[in-house]
Parts: sequence; structure tokens; C-alpha cells
Amino acid sequence: MFQSHLGEYAALLTAVFWTITAVAFESVGKKIGSLTTNLLRLFLAFIFIGIYSQITRGSFIPFDASAHQWIWLSLSGFVGFVIGDLLLFEAYVVVGSRISMLIMSLTPPITAFFGWIILGEVLTGLNFLGMFLTIFGIMIVVLDTSSKSQNNETETIDQSNVNKKKIKLTYPIIGLLLAFGGAVGQGAGLVLSKYGMQDFDPFAATQIRVMTGFVSFTLMFVILKRWRKVFEAIKNKNAMTSLSIGAIFGPFLGVSFSLLSVQHTTTGVASTIMSIVPILIIPPAIVFFKEKITTKEVIGSIIAVGGVALFFM
Repeated sequence: MFQSHLGEYAALLTAVFWTITAVAFESVGKKIGSLTTNLLRLFLAFIFIGIYSQITRGSFIPFDASAHQWIWLSLSGFVGFVIGDLLLFEAYVVVGSRISMLIMSLTPPITAFFGWIILGEVLTGLNFLGMFLTIFGIMIVVLDTSSKSQNNETETIDQSNVNKKKIKLTYPIIGLLLAFGGAVGQGAGLVLSKYGMQDFDPFAATQIRVMTGFVSFTLMFVILKRWRKVFEAIKNKNAMTSLSIGAIFGPFLGVSFSLLSVQHTTTGVASTIMSIVPILIIPPAIVFFKEKITTKEVIGSIIAVGGVALFFM
């Protein structure tokens, strides 16, 4: 039973791992900044995966990967880890991990879009319906309606303007756009990963992606001359503890299990199961960040994830 549903179990574990890492990295990002967080977590992930690969495969670095795998997995790492995660981590700081991960529930439809562009996959009417429900669920959470009395400065009152409903964003638009950019990066990265990985070991494939991300962020720090922030972050014991937890459950276990999942089941099924993070993250958001979760937000989260499920039925 377990072997026949290995991909589904791996996807479920991925969702759990990503929930843990989202909470951990939100805390770290606010302490040391998203750029420093990305550099250090990729370095730690590289070490963790290297040790694991040395034990299981007899090689710290995946020298046995083909040129095809190195090229496409490196490109996937740049798109997913550098562009996508840099935007997502900044979104953690601006709007928090819970809302960021809710926007990330758009990843499956985005993945399908890139699958259509790159792999020639076709969208159906049911797919579009699922996409609509996902966006609708997200809109329930990020949009707010408030009643405001509209009185002109003269004593002439236009009754049509009294208690006029005004639609506004509950969260900063820049934060929502950053999270959406993270979803685009993850969706494109997943398609490129599956194309490049083929039947290669998912942990070794993840290490190639991690190496690309680490080198890219290292060059970024050299250009921006921000190494002082890295040394300051290393001295912050609380931040490094959370960072280590995030690195273990994020780029090490989370990403590796996501690649394991798409190897053993369809990308659609894997993405659907992974997208339950917005539901899983509600309890930790209440416990660790003292967020007040409204019924509207819970309903919106359920609709968004339900839309993703429908998208791949």
C-alpha cells in the first residue's frame, strides 16, 4: 500500500515540511533579512544533503549527473531558489507566512500553465474552473469591505454616499505581488525540475538546485558588499537555530520530497496535496505569531485549496 502511493505520501510530507519551514523562516527573515536568510539556509542545505548523499550514495557532490541534468536542474534552481524564493521570503516579512502560503496555493495552476508552455500539456474547462475557485478563495482572504460614512464638508448630505461600501486590500499590495512572484518561481521551477531530473536521485537533484542557488546568492552578496550582515546573523544564536530548522525542513527535506513525489505520481496530484499548506499553517500562526484568524479567512483558505483539488480532478 505504501509503495503504491509513495508519491502521495511524499507530497503530504512535503506539505508538512513546508509548513514548518514557512513559520521558521518568517521568524528568521524578520531578524536578519530575507537575503541573508536565503544565503545561509542554502549553505546549510548543501551541507545536510551532502552528508546524506555521502552516506547513501557514497558521494558528497552528484558527479554522476548527466549534462542534461546539470543544465536543467541548475536552471530550475535559479528560477525556484533565487528568483522565486527571494520574492517569497520578502513576502514573509511584508505580509507573513500564512498569507504568503495562501497566495502560493496558486502554484498548481501556474505549474500547469508552464507545463502547457514547456511540455505541451493541455488545460481543460475543469482546470479553468479550479483556477477560478482558487483565486476566489484567495480574494476572500486578501480583500476586505468596510462601511464608512461619507459626509461632504457642506451640510448637504447625499444619502447615496452614506455608509458607502469601500473595497480595499487587507494586506499591502507589494507583499501580495511578492508572494505571487514566489508562486510563479516555484511553479516554473517544478516543471523544469521534472524535465531535468528524469529518473535521477531526488536528493542529488535537489543538491544541484541548491548549489546553483547558493552560488547565485554568493555573487549577489559580493556585488552588494553585504557580508557584514552575514557575520552578524551567524552571531545571532536564536536566528541560527530557527534557520537550521528551516533549512532541514525546507530545501533539504521539503524540496527533496517534492521531487520524490513528482517522480512517483503526476505533477497535478503532487501539487494538489502540497497545496494544503495554507490550512496546515493556521494553527502555528495562532500559536507562534498570535494572529487572530477570522471565520472568513478559514473559509477562504478552504475554498482556495478546494479549487486546487478541483483543478486536478
